[in-house]
Parts: sequence; C-alpha cells; structure tokens
Amino acid sequence: MIVVKVGGAEGINYEAVAKDAASLWKEGVKLLLVHGGSAETNKVAEALGHPPRFLTHPGGQVSRLTDRKTLEIFEMVYCGLVNKRLVELLQKEGANAIGLSGLDGRLFVGRRKTAVKYVENGKVKVHRGDYTGTVEEVNKALLDLLLQAGYLPVLTPPALSYENEAINTDGDQIAALLATLYGAEALVYLSNVPGLLARYPDEASLVREIPVERIEDPEYLALAQGRMKRKVMGAVEAVKGGVKRVVFADARVENPIRRALSGEGTVVR
Repeated sequence: MIVVKVGGAEGINYEAVAKDAASLWKEGVKLLLVHGGSAETNKVAEALGHPPRFLTHPGGQVSRLTDRKTLEIFEMVYCGLVNKRLVELLQKEGANAIGLSGLDGRLFVGRRKTAVKYVENGKVKVHRGDYTGTVEEVNKALLDLLLQAGYLPVLTPPALSYENEAINTDGDQIAALLATLYGAEALVYLSNVPGLLARYPDEASLVREIPVERIEDPEYLALAQGRMKRKVMGAVEAVKGGVKRVVFADARVENPIRRALSGEGTVVR
C-alpha cells in the first residue's frame, strides 16, 4: 500500500500525478490518493466576496479560519471541482477511480474544536465558532471494500464531527493516519516544492534525508514553518506508527510518485 497526499497549492501538475498513479494502479499497486485544494478555495472565496483568513497557532502551525460560509466554499471546491477533476484525469488514464469526501459513509470522523487558540500581535487569543477538527476514526471497512473491488479511492476533507456536522480537517494528518492504519510501504507528500528546503525558497538547498529520531532537532524543526509544519508532524506520526518511509517530493514534474519512491525529495525514515 502507498498513500499519496497531493497538495492544493499553485503549480501542481495534476495530469502528471494522475498519469503516474494510474500507471501504478494498473501494475497492481494498491493506492490511496488524498488531495487538498487550498489555492482553488482561495480563488473561489475571493470571487464570492468571502476572502480567506488564516490563523497562526501558538505552536507555529497555520490553519484556515472556517466559519459556515467558508466551510460551504471548502466543500464546493474540495468535494466538487478538485476531487472530480482528479477522478476524471484518472479515468482518462484507465484507472477506475472513485471520489469520496470524509462525509461519505462516515469515512473520516473526528472531534470538532469548539475553541481555537491563535496568536495575533504577540498575544494568544481564542476564536470560537470554527468548523474545524481532527480526524480520529476512519471507516476502514468501506475503504477495504473499494480496494478489494479494484477501485482507486480519491479522498478529501471535510470530515464528519461526532455531532454529525461537516468539519474542515487537515489532509496531511488524514494521509498520515491512513498510512499508519494500513502499515503503508510509503507515504508520499507531493507539493509545489522539491521537498524540505534548508533555505526556503532556494530549491538548491533541498535536504535529502532526515532520520526520524532527529526530526525535532532545532536544525530540522527550522525547516518546517507555517503550513509545512503539519506535514512534518504527520511524517513523524507515520514513521513512529510503522510506516517505512515518508517522502516530501515535487508535484510539478513528470512521474512524481515514482520519482518520490526512488528517493527524489526529502526522505524521513
């Protein structure tokens, strides 16, 4: 099993990702594809007159402030535009893909955060009324059913809360959870950079490998700023949970998954 998380930033080559994933699937490799859609969500939110807002949390992580209207825009883009674009591209390449959100069949269920701490002008504040949360349960029986029937699942947030509300959840954390649950051979994070960079945005400063026991050393923690911090945290969880390796790699190139599996990018073992 290989779990691939495709980021949603500008510059992602979805056609190359779909072609590569379909090729692996046709060779009999079991795949779970998880995707984001942040750049498209920002564009649609701006066009609808409800521009995005982001919160920086005390630990340094960055998340989208998700009120009810933002959640609806999020669903429109993630569950609709991006998910179906990927399913269409995979079908064109001969892979029988099926797109699901975490709401479908209670695929991803978790706890809604009633209050979120964030930092503004050096002060810790609390935001209430957010539709965000963390996935704690996966409907593995549903995924197993699809995999055994020969489908390629294409998965996306939002998830379902225990109160049966849609919640914005982190796709990187979902991918790490799935990789751990399946004891995956590899977890691949594809984004619009070649991996973790020592001197962001200098792509020549790519860090090739990080031993998981040293991921929390200051020199490596410094590599993970803003939204990248979540990916690194997910990588640590996955490797400690039994996933053999996690690779941060480039989604702008041809054969991005195969190249990641061959060691291109940043490898966490």
